[in-house]
Amino acid sequence: MNRGKFIAFEGGEGAGKSTQARMLVDALRARGLLVDLTREPGGTPGAEAIRALLLDPPGEGWGAEAEALLFAAARADHVARRIRPAIERGEWIISDRFVDSSRAYQGGAGALGDETITALHSIGSGGLRPDLTILLEAREEHVAARLAARDGDNSDAIGGRDADYHRAVAAAFRRIAEDNPHGFAVIDAEGDPETVHARVMAAIAPLLEGA
Repeated sequence: MNRGKFIAFEGGEGAGKSTQARMLVDALRARGLLVDLTREPGGTPGAEAIRALLLDPPGEGWGAEAEALLFAAARADHVARRIRPAIERGEWIISDRFVDSSRAYQGGAGALGDETITALHSIGSGGLRPDLTILLEAREEHVAARLAARDGDNSDAIGGRDADYHRAVAAAFRRIAEDNPHGFAVIDAEGDPETVHARVMAAIAPLLEGA
């Protein structure tokens, strides 16, 4: 049995990750491939329980260190119970976020540093990397309009952080992608969903060869 493929969508709030992940799953299934759509934090019962703690935290919320540890714990369970088994079964797995979100949010904007986050990932998830990470980028004003339409005043604990924090996240994502150009496809996320989806399909074309 051939090994499956693992693709992660990354980007800041409102970049269109969930929409594009669903569209990619539909396109791959239309080709007859076995595909599993998942998300982070989440994807398993244990990781979904941690997701609730992260996005709607008790009390005053988590510090950067505790937040990073919770994400790493959720990811370890996700990788062990869902992602690796799917890949080993020969399935394609598409995830709405993976470790590079922790690198950008807690490591970059949260100032913990990339080495800290990658060390946690190595311990918890064996350093697993996607076959391709798709980074969706859009202008700040474009994202703000999307978020206003999607969330109104009901952002979660992380999405509701201030503009400077999210600018730092965007800058961190770009640095991470530039440091690993062969592992990333940076996609212009502006335009209608079908136009962006066409860009995504062009980016994953090499992975489809022989699939």
